[in-house]
Amino acid sequence: MADRIEGVKKLFTSKSARVETNKGDAYYEKLFEKCQARIEELKTQQPINNRLDITDVLEMQGIERRDFLKWASAVTGMLMLPASFTPLVADAALLMNRAPVIWLELSDCAGNSEALLRSDGPQIDEIVLDIISLEFHETLQAASGHQAEKQLEDAMETFKDKYLLFVEGAVPLGMNGQFGTIGASGETMHDHLLRVAKHAAAVVAVGSCATFGGVPAAAPNPTGAVGVMDVIQGKPLINIPACPANPANMVGVILHYILTGQVPELDSLLRPKFAFGYRIHDNCERRAHFDAGEYVEEWGDEGAKNNFCLYKVGCKGPMTFNNCSIVRYNEGVNWPVGVGRGCIGCSEPDFWDKYAYERPMADAKIKAPTGGVEKTVDEFGLGLLTAAGIGIGIHAVASAVAGKKEDGGEA
Repeated sequence: MADRIEGVKKLFTSKSARVETNKGDAYYEKLFEKCQARIEELKTQQPINNRLDITDVLEMQGIERRDFLKWASAVTGMLMLPASFTPLVADAALLMNRAPVIWLELSDCAGNSEALLRSDGPQIDEIVLDIISLEFHETLQAASGHQAEKQLEDAMETFKDKYLLFVEGAVPLGMNGQFGTIGASGETMHDHLLRVAKHAAAVVAVGSCATFGGVPAAAPNPTGAVGVMDVIQGKPLINIPACPANPANMVGVILHYILTGQVPELDSLLRPKFAFGYRIHDNCERRAHFDAGEYVEEWGDEGAKNNFCLYKVGCKGPMTFNNCSIVRYNEGVNWPVGVGRGCIGCSEPDFWDKYAYERPMADAKIKAPTGGVEKTVDEFGLGLLTAAGIGIGIHAVASAVAGKKEDGGEA
């Protein structure tokens, strides 16, 4: 027992898993001055191709400025910055069209592009994403064929060494990359990625396929698919896994880049700690039932009807790091565990082979933090810190905005 508890302590207090929420006044004072200077410099620049004004778009959507500032305050907390940074975060959101973005789609289902496109009653996160200067996105743009290839070349030349490269999808390497080719030249996805990444300021891998290979890399993986991090070297790289990646985390990464000109603090898997520094289990709405020993034993039983813990029917929340239990999906309304489906660990490497099934954990051939099978709260829980406060703030803003829109914009 003592060994297991020490094992859990070691796992969740390791350097890569620790979320540092206070780095001291001197650090933040220096960072504030740096961000302030960068914002002022960006204000002197003209918008790139996207000249949409976010304040106009917010007004068209019935979102008042004070709601925007509440959102900025919540995002500041999500980025683990002091509240004094809120005006800078708001300014950064207004300047999103100064950052050119090129988006490549490789071997995947385009689910992350769909997440990016959600527009039914868009929240501020999605509106902000509409403001970015998306210079190339072969799935969304009107251009095709040689016209699209020229558009990509123009964007790469115009914004050389300045653009953020978002990559969606795995990189097939089998048969010298012939499982995935692009354009009339038959350029492999592998070569395509290397060529476009060469002059990117930073590379952002979006979704489970781009980060760790995802479903294309699942056994037997005939295409030899790998994640972007297995291909790109010598370039700032950020992984935003999950299936699909949450638009809120995409916004967070871009905002951080606008603010500081740097990538955010990353864990050992290159995931931003502000989004993946939390274990789902610690912020799960069903955690109290886990602590009380109340489980769903089989689908449709009384435990399921009473929203008991899904651990025994295969929930991988204890092994998965992500903020989706805090930020949620679909305008912040819900997430898989909230609708009665266990977490499948989609933000972890090899999730499809290791985690993506629903059967009792006792039958799983994976090693959980305490040994791999059902354990009691005494064996499992260690009273880890949570980010519930951040979650409450984000949902308070989302609920307030949603409520106003339902009421016709009345306060």
